Amino acid sequence: MKEQILKDIHMFDTIIIHRHVRPDPDAIGSQCGLAEMIKTSYPAKNVYVVGELPQSLHYLYQMDDIEDATYNDALVIVCDTANTERVDDARYILGKKLIKIDHHPNVDPYGDIMHVDTTASSTSELIFELAESSNEQLVLTDKAARLIYAGIIGDTGRFLFPSTTERTFHAASQLIKKDFSINDIYDNMYETSIEMAHLNGYVLQNFNLTEEGVGHIRMTKELMAKYNVNSEQASLAVSSLGHIKGVKAWVIFLEEDDLIRVRLRSKGPVINGVAANFNGGGHPLASGAKVFSWEEADQVVEELKKVCKEEK
Repeated sequence: MKEQILKDIHMFDTIIIHRHVRPDPDAIGSQCGLAEMIKTSYPAKNVYVVGELPQSLHYLYQMDDIEDATYNDALVIVCDTANTERVDDARYILGKKLIKIDHHPNVDPYGDIMHVDTTASSTSELIFELAESSNEQLVLTDKAARLIYAGIIGDTGRFLFPSTTERTFHAASQLIKKDFSINDIYDNMYETSIEMAHLNGYVLQNFNLTEEGVGHIRMTKELMAKYNVNSEQASLAVSSLGHIKGVKAWVIFLEEDDLIRVRLRSKGPVINGVAANFNGGGHPLASGAKVFSWEEADQVVEELKKVCKEEK
């Protein structure tokens, strides 16, 4: 599969790389790290990265603004996106050929080529392995290494999550040989605004914990307005409950105008099945979903309680 992807990269003159909406460091790291390697390896090619970029990730890269006509005869690569509904920029279907590179469960097979490996810690790890297997067809530059490393530490929580493996440390050991500042990445990735610090304090003081070990809290529009954060920013508070004794799995509900976003995490109980029941999905221990009423939100909590109760 990697060999075919490398052949297609070699063949096409225009390559456009997408990733998922509401990107995280792995989405940007895999998308833009791959782009940087292709640009250096093939200077004559036209290589673009597209999608909306939140302010919090501007330190990593900047997106391109391209016309629809750019997709004519282009190779389109979608990174870190399990299902087509979550691809940022619907024009990904306009290219001549489509490749999917991802580490999420392949619940929505799409593309002419799919390179999906759920044992990888991150899609950035897969991008590093693609370069490593290319016999220097893809040149791992300092810029690319910085982006890929950021994606890996973002999805592994600085190598603390169970998804971290020997493969992950091998990739990291090769990436840090390049010239970039690890401290700069950490400082930007984990910097917290005063507003978010106050919101995290609210979460820790006001979350609910069931006897089954489910932590949960509602983030209403009024609450987020009070702390001067939007739902994208408030979603970062999901990590606040991860170190609380007695919490096995936890969920934060984020109210928006037309839906309620659901952020689920777990220390052990598999929760992506719960997410799948509520218009979502993801990893066994980290998933997302969406509901359309607080009554549905209560159902999510009830299902999490069952999952935690069944966990030995």
